[in-house]
Amino acid sequence: MPTYEYQREDGTTFEVQQSIKDEPLERCPETGQKVKRVITGGGGVVYKGNGFYITDYKNKGKKQAADTNK
Repeated sequence: MPTYEYQREDGTTFEVQQSIKDEPLERCPETGQKVKRVITGGGGVVYKGNGFYITDYKNKGKKQAADTNK
């Protein structure tokens, strides 16, 4: 579920987890102030674990074709 950042009328911000299908909030659930959704850069991709290896890729045929062109 995505996390959205909202800014209150007084300039403070807070985050809310909402479904993509949910309408944006119009008021802060804590203070009742009017809010607007803030566009952020997002968290990007988070890689966890030991990493990725050549065996993790779906199309092995492309690598074999590239090796024959050398």
